[in-house]
Amino acid sequence: MRTVVGVLRGGPSSEYDVSLKSGATVLREMDAQKYEPRDIFISRGGEWHLHGVAVPPEQALFEVDVAWNALHGEYGEDGRLHRVLDTLGVPYTGSDASASALAFHKQRTKDLLAQNGIKVAHGTVVSVPQDEDEQETLAIEIFRTLPHPAIVKPVVGGSSVGVAVADSFHTLAAALRHAAAVSPDVLVEEMIRGREATVGVIDDFRGQKTYALMPVEIIPPPNRFFDYEVKYNGQTTERVPGNFSNAEKAELERVAVLAHQLVGAAHFSRSDFIVSRRGIYFLEINSAQAVGLTEESLLPKALRAAGASLSHFIDHVIQLARRTKL
Repeated sequence: MRTVVGVLRGGPSSEYDVSLKSGATVLREMDAQKYEPRDIFISRGGEWHLHGVAVPPEQALFEVDVAWNALHGEYGEDGRLHRVLDTLGVPYTGSDASASALAFHKQRTKDLLAQNGIKVAHGTVVSVPQDEDEQETLAIEIFRTLPHPAIVKPVVGGSSVGVAVADSFHTLAAALRHAAAVSPDVLVEEMIRGREATVGVIDDFRGQKTYALMPVEIIPPPNRFFDYEVKYNGQTTERVPGNFSNAEKAELERVAVLAHQLVGAAHFSRSDFIVSRRGIYFLEINSAQAVGLTEESLLPKALRAAGASLSHFIDHVIQLARRTKL
């Protein structure tokens, strides 16, 4: 008898479209000899659908052996979906509610890594007021106290949605409004110049309890950074393995594994870094729910470079989910 795997995709976040694509990849690459895939769609309004019909979660998940959480952003990453699955007793891929919520909050994870001796960018979290005059006052205060250019990003969220570079007072004020449209709490941090890198981590893979894939070097177009548009329009060059020294590769892999362990991530994750002249800076960790699996996504490229197929990876993660919940 095949294992029934419910693939949850869509959801009420700004990463809805990416989630649909990631879920489609899982559905397509799943071994049909071992698994019976069930496409469970969650609308932008939070309604669950099975076979095109709106149903309650317990009906959509009836007789599902494992749920693959492909929801990126709020609801799928902040712990709420996890609690639904936990209540219904359905095993699922990725981290539990508390670890996912921790990874979802960029400043909390930065603080945790900094407490363990890892370099992070200097920054501050602010609540952006709705009043325009108060927004301007806030922008003036930040501009006077923080180095610039600065990176402005929602304190929660992924896929670089709402992220902008601010190199003047006017661009800072606009960036604050832009990020606040995604999250009322906004992280403003110094821009670390250097090469962008990302490292995937997989549990119980190739004989290692926590296995680090080769670092991927991310090369955006000139005068751009790895924002949402660049990330998904095919203009970015990804080099696997990245053009890093052996010492840099070893440190990237070490910190990615450390972040995975400190956060309490499960099954797989991906951590982002800047490799600068001042050292390697940790940016954020993406728990399993936040890791894209689209054609443009970074983890599948790292898997291919390591000689691992996406279908094998999906099979491995499903087995981890079943084992975790036994």
